[in-house]
Amino acid sequence: MKNMLKKALTTAMFVGVLAGCASEEDTIIMSPVPQVDSKFTPASQWSASVGNGVGEYYSKLTPEYAYGKVFVASRDGVVKAFDPENGKTLWEAEVEADVTARLAGGITAGYSQLFIGSENGTVLALDEETGELNWQTQIDGEVLTAPATDNNLVIVHTNDGMLIALEQETGNIKWTISTEVPNLTLRGNSKPVTASGGVFWGTANGRLAAAIVERGQLIWQQPIGMPQGATEIDRLVDVDAAPLILGGSLYIAGYNGQLTAIDLRSGKPSWKRSYSSSADLASDGSRLFLVTEKDHLVAVDARSGTELWSNDQLEHRLLTAPAMIDDYVVVGDSEGYLYWLDRVSGEFVSMQQIDSSGLAVAPITVPGGYVLVTRDGDVKKLTINE
Repeated sequence: MKNMLKKALTTAMFVGVLAGCASEEDTIIMSPVPQVDSKFTPASQWSASVGNGVGEYYSKLTPEYAYGKVFVASRDGVVKAFDPENGKTLWEAEVEADVTARLAGGITAGYSQLFIGSENGTVLALDEETGELNWQTQIDGEVLTAPATDNNLVIVHTNDGMLIALEQETGNIKWTISTEVPNLTLRGNSKPVTASGGVFWGTANGRLAAAIVERGQLIWQQPIGMPQGATEIDRLVDVDAAPLILGGSLYIAGYNGQLTAIDLRSGKPSWKRSYSSSADLASDGSRLFLVTEKDHLVAVDARSGTELWSNDQLEHRLLTAPAMIDDYVVVGDSEGYLYWLDRVSGEFVSMQQIDSSGLAVAPITVPGGYVLVTRDGDVKKLTINE
């Protein structure tokens, strides 16, 4: 088992398990690999690589499919565009070559460009067709999550509680919003999400915030978790998951907080359920799927919050966020296993070890299959071979 840590304090370089501060009898033990009678196996369409990947660093560099291309980046600054059909490299760029790039958070495509941030506080815009650097802007704070795009703006969330909007053509700062950051927080940030002229994001002090995209005016903040407990670790309430919008509702989960459904018109909660998570949610339209802080997989009804099933067989295996591929809920783990679960029952359908270096992010769907990136930077397109 890799000694990789999943949830870390802001000062840590690697992903950290909070139980490292616990007593010996509280030590967290990773569940063994479950026995799964796989009903299908993946068929490889092509494989490639991008730099040195992310290694054991906290860099959730999720790939992006847009403009008929697959875009992938490595922490050390290599960005590539691949043909999704055959894996041919269409272009390759190296950003911030004079320093350690420390790219993080993932790629966002928009306005015929790619946007990506770094732990160095740099936001970069690359031409999607050529990989040419259009602009780069230095801001205060690390950018640990993918940007959002809306209203000709690129919106980034930094680890020091700033939401910053940059003009997509120039990279010039248009507005900033500041939120409170406690002395001790998890390593990570909530990706902002836009809808109906608003931008929504989770904060380190346990809230969901909403603002007007055009002006950067804060509208409201809704508490998702309240600090409780005797120690600072017990009182962590970060909302690091990206908000998920389905119709007129927004769903968000917090660490030591709650899974909450919020009506977008009123900004008021429709229901709350006690689940602690810092991972992004997935949905099939009627169900929500989440990975808890103990790496339990849970499905709830999106309308009522009623729990539909829970699977605890992957406890503490350092799972990725869940993804929906075809009709399956899919997660990866730190030892490179990919698990497929029935979305209705939560039972395992298939399992494969993809790469022993491990998986930090979930696969993404592309035409004719799905693409995943390992921690070592291997890029693979696979299809389900039933």
